[in-house]
Amino acid sequence: MLKDNPVVKKLVETGEERAGKLAQQLMSNEKFVAAVQTLVSRSLAAKGTLDGALRSALSAMNLPSSADVEQLRNKVDDLERLLSSVESKLDTLTAAAQKKK
Repeated sequence: MLKDNPVVKKLVETGEERAGKLAQQLMSNEKFVAAVQTLVSRSLAAKGTLDGALRSALSAMNLPSSADVEQLRNKVDDLERLLSSVESKLDTLTAAAQKKK
């Protein structure tokens, strides 16, 4: 209903045009781009520091990290596959022994 209104359409078009121009002006401003790059870089560095501190805290409390849990899950999956393979071979050997009797 509002989408069909010509006044609303004109307002939206004007807003999009102005937002586009503003974005172009900001992206062409070297200081703005440098500030955004610095902000992103510092945010990533802070995240790295926080991740390290969190791992240290979990370790101090003797709690596993998500990486530890994932590593353990992978080991359990490997063991399950190995056990399944052993069971399959055992079934084959049992069936062969049954036939010989």
